[in-house]
Amino acid sequence: MSTPPPRRRAPGMSPAERREMIVRVALPLVTEYGTAVTTSQIARAAGIGEATIFRVFADKDELIDACVHEALRGDHVINEVRAIPLDQPLEARLREAAAAMEAYLARMGAVLGALRAGGRRGRRGWPGPANEEAGARGSGGNGGKGGKGADAPAEEAGGRPGPGRPRPEDGLGHRPGGREEALARTVEAVAELFEPDRDRLRLPPEKLAAIFMHLGFDRARRSGEGLAAGPSLDDAITVFLHGALVPGDAPHGATDATGTTDGTDGTDGTED
Repeated sequence: MSTPPPRRRAPGMSPAERREMIVRVALPLVTEYGTAVTTSQIARAAGIGEATIFRVFADKDELIDACVHEALRGDHVINEVRAIPLDQPLEARLREAAAAMEAYLARMGAVLGALRAGGRRGRRGWPGPANEEAGARGSGGNGGKGGKGADAPAEEAGGRPGPGRPRPEDGLGHRPGGREEALARTVEAVAELFEPDRDRLRLPPEKLAAIFMHLGFDRARRSGEGLAAGPSLDDAITVFLHGALVPGDAPHGATDATGTTDGTDGTDGTED
């Protein structure tokens, strides 16, 4: 009777890879249960022992902070916008961009809303105004505490960088000027969607991108705050692109992206 060959163990993860895997598994559980989520739940979902979590996280508070940082990271949505094919119509490009931004804001709001429902407020290391504005009342958590370190004071697990902790420069707004820089990068990515149609634009792509994002944030805010539903995404994009008037001659004095004024009589808008 032959002896079966020994099973080869899968290559081990580095601490950074293990942290990333645990956060990826924990994020939907934090969204669902808020502060009531336990490290044993997370370990079962990840298929690891509970002790493995505490090899890369000091306590549950640090793990939850890492989940918040992951939810607030803006580079995910920036990469999604930059991946939108430019060979499709502008309306389709903007629809994909709006859907990506709304999904990002909804995910952020759900995580922060669930944690607030459990009595956990913004902490040092979390973006301040961002988690108060965009993190509108997301799906409610069940409150309560669970897992190791649930009672740790905020100043102990408030996001101070340390061994294995997320650095302040990771993600959106995690350093002075970080939010502004991430917003500028997002505007730049959205502006690229307008570039193929630059010669048809009334305003420069950068201005249109800023306006478009403002409209998107307002839609997300209304949804998060439980306000009356605004226009559908398709209607909002249609009016944004084509205005409130049906197609026809451009009104006298309308300007294009170069600032040229057009008249309705086919002249350049100047008077003799």
